[in-house]
Amino acid sequence: MWKTLGLCLIVVSVALNLAFGAVWLVHTARASASDTETTKPESAVWCPLHRELGVTESQWERIEPRLTAFQASAQALADEVQALRSEVLGLIAADEPDREAIRAKQDEVLATKAKIQALVVDHLLAEKQDLTVDQQARLFKTLRERTGCPADPPMSGPGMGRGVGKVLRGTSE
Repeated sequence: MWKTLGLCLIVVSVALNLAFGAVWLVHTARASASDTETTKPESAVWCPLHRELGVTESQWERIEPRLTAFQASAQALADEVQALRSEVLGLIAADEPDREAIRAKQDEVLATKAKIQALVVDHLLAEKQDLTVDQQARLFKTLRERTGCPADPPMSGPGMGRGVGKVLRGTSE
């Protein structure tokens, strides 16, 4: 039972991290779009992340349409998740909550989050194709830093002070 629960918690954690990454990408792009309204950009690359990566104009011509479509799709799914969460709260707040209806609505939330995850993965895989090896390394380093995802596998990173992390590293207390 504990193994199943642990696996479920890891899956939920990964799902939430991917959803956070998608929301972060949308937020970053929106912030950069508002920045372009107030300041004149030095190049056609309006996304701060891609400017930081140093994408060329030809790379940007391939990336921008995909990024714009990704942002629209991610925002629509994020709005859907928010609406579903609101429905879950409504079901919970009812005078006589229907647990089955709540679970069904939670399943809809999880299914929509899975769509967001798939969208993020597809977007990152497509984006990788247009970036140099150095740009890819910087992109994933930046994403790890901004989302709090370490490069080491879970429970084995240098920050783990005890438990499974210590066992995996072969140290004891």
